[in-house]
Amino acid sequence: MTGEAAPTVRSTSRHRGRLGYVAAAVVFAIGMAGTTIPTPLYGLYREELGFSELMVTVIFASYAVGVIATLLLVGNHSDRVGRRPVLWAALGFAAASALFFLFEGGLPFLFAGRLLSGFSAGLLSGAGTVTVLELARPDRKSRAGFAATAANMGGLGCGPLLAGFLAEYAPEPLILPFLVHLGLVAVACVIVLFLPETVEHPRLRSRLRPQGLYVPPEVRSVFTPSALAAFAGFALLGLFTAVAPSFVAQTLDITNHAVSGLVVFSVFLASTVGQSWTARMPGRVALPLGCAVLVLGLLLVGASLWAETLPLLIAGAVCGGIGQGLAFRAGLTAVGEAAPPAHRAATVSSFFVVAYTGISLPVVGVGALTMWLGLDAAGLIFTGCVTLLATATGLYLARGLREQDQRS
Repeated sequence: MTGEAAPTVRSTSRHRGRLGYVAAAVVFAIGMAGTTIPTPLYGLYREELGFSELMVTVIFASYAVGVIATLLLVGNHSDRVGRRPVLWAALGFAAASALFFLFEGGLPFLFAGRLLSGFSAGLLSGAGTVTVLELARPDRKSRAGFAATAANMGGLGCGPLLAGFLAEYAPEPLILPFLVHLGLVAVACVIVLFLPETVEHPRLRSRLRPQGLYVPPEVRSVFTPSALAAFAGFALLGLFTAVAPSFVAQTLDITNHAVSGLVVFSVFLASTVGQSWTARMPGRVALPLGCAVLVLGLLLVGASLWAETLPLLIAGAVCGGIGQGLAFRAGLTAVGEAAPPAHRAATVSSFFVVAYTGISLPVVGVGALTMWLGLDAAGLIFTGCVTLLATATGLYLARGLREQDQRS
């Protein structure tokens, strides 16, 4: 630590437009959409380059490595240099990632593109979230919280939806999706130009100070259960974004890329719906309820792998997505509200580190198990392990809720 005072968040009431937080959410969503555009295209890359299912999950995990590294190294940087410079940097990484995919020249290009995409998502996860929250008027904080989490999940869902339909029904399936996203990134850069800066006296030349995981002491009692629920929910999202398209194509023999994109989109759309319901109940109720619904969704996903049926898979995606959305928004809101303003981006970034660990490590395990047991058996083991984690977290939260009710 140094004696240098941290910049403070200014009150932007006189400077923000009525829809300032909506514009920031659009930027957030565009950036996140680019991170999942390759999802329904992995089958095409496998045909072209001839790699295994394990390599698909490793390529996917390289994205999560980029996210986690960025959050650990610069998760708090926007607290010092300001939100807008970090948003521009995130969009720059998103554009660079698209270019690597456009000029794809083998596995190194895929890894580089995914890693750069992870850098973009890592910057957006912290800075994008707090920008949306800080640009909202006090009477719109609840809506802004939904806008931030919906932009995150909605953007992640729109990526495979866009790419799947373009790959199936438009020419150049490995080129056009990334060209479209580059155009959207250009629009997002223009939007950022007109967003007000919410950090008072930002220091653009501030030195980089990697923080690692940082959770202020006063936030830890809220952070731990929220982060565990996020880990379990993001593990489900990782399964759908990395493995579900292969299951649809290889086990169900459905080779339509648009269908694969829709399956992945359904889990993120359901997450957004779950997030919208969170505002209707206290966070202390939404967290354990979200875990319970997530467990039900995981059981349905496991049943779909056992029975090899698409309707059960979609039902699991919808149910699990709703549970993930309930728990994710409740946890993120609780962590964001409990964190002191000067360390809000750092705390939110730490929350996302845990979440993105959940989206990467278990999925690589699935890829490794697939090499020995096959895709269906590996998926069943995965769903069993994550179900146990979500159940334990939900029971812990429910016990805390009962104890709180007894004290009151």
